[in-house]
This record gives sequence, C-alpha cells and structure tokens, in this order.
Amino acid sequence: MDRSIHRKAVSNFDRGFSRESVRRTSQTYGDVLREYAFHPGSKSADTRGKPSGKQTVGLLQRRHIQVGQVIYIGKESNRLEEIESGTIHSAQSVYTEYPDPRRDEWQTKVLPALRKFPVGVLIRLSNKSRSMLRRTLAGHSRPRVRNQVLLKSVLRKIGML
Repeated sequence: MDRSIHRKAVSNFDRGFSRESVRRTSQTYGDVLREYAFHPGSKSADTRGKPSGKQTVGLLQRRHIQVGQVIYIGKESNRLEEIESGTIHSAQSVYTEYPDPRRDEWQTKVLPALRKFPVGVLIRLSNKSRSMLRRTLAGHSRPRVRNQVLLKSVLRKIGML
C-alpha cells in the first residue's frame, strides 16, 4: 500500500458533497497542490483593478464590489437535507423571499430610467398603450409582470439598464 499523499485520490464523494460535484474526476493531493499554487486570487486585484491571475505580479489590492440587489431569504433547515439528498429537486421551493420595498429593483432602477424618456418614445419601443405607460410613470399603478419584463428588455436594448 502506497502511503504517499501525492498518490492518495481525493474524492468529492468522501467529503459529502452534492451529486453534481461527485461527477467530477478524482485528483491526487499532488494535483490539488499544483493547481493551488496557480489559482487566481478571487479577493485580490492587480494594479488595474482586474482579478489577479497566474501572471499577476506586484502588490495586490482588495477588489471592489458593487451590490446589485439584496434579497432576504428564510431557509427551512429541516428541508435543506432533503435538497442535498435529491428528494427535493429545486432549492427555490424551500426558500422564502422577504422583499425589502426600499431595495425594489423596479422602484430604484427601472422606473427612474423609464422616466428619462418621453411617453411617445416608450409607446413606439414597447407597443403599449399611452394610458398604461402614463399610469406607470406617474407611480399610480405597477404593470403586470410580463409588461415589467418587456419594459426592462426595452431599457436593456437601448443601454439604459
């Protein structure tokens, strides 16, 4: 029996990971150590602010992040084991979202971007009625989900989102 750490296979199954990670091929400890020596530093940035990589030299700095959206979720801990075992297929069915109205994407990003355009332009781009767009822009009503998706796609197409 060879006791070298470089010959011992590291199996994700032995560590209790999910089924998806078990499908990966096994590696020796030596393979893992060689890869670690050249792994990119996800927390560090090079002098231009880009993520550091194999060829990065010099003093590294912390990467800056921008938070896109904060979503508060509740996790039913007794159901998480069922997700890992595969009896529940979607993790989303276990989570409960608690939206924060102050951080609502529609109110903070989409509506201010829509208000930068005249109603006539929005009618032409979205093929929606003048009355629906006026109610939306005035904040009197919120469009249906499919119309929200449509208006977001219009804003993305013209580069405003």
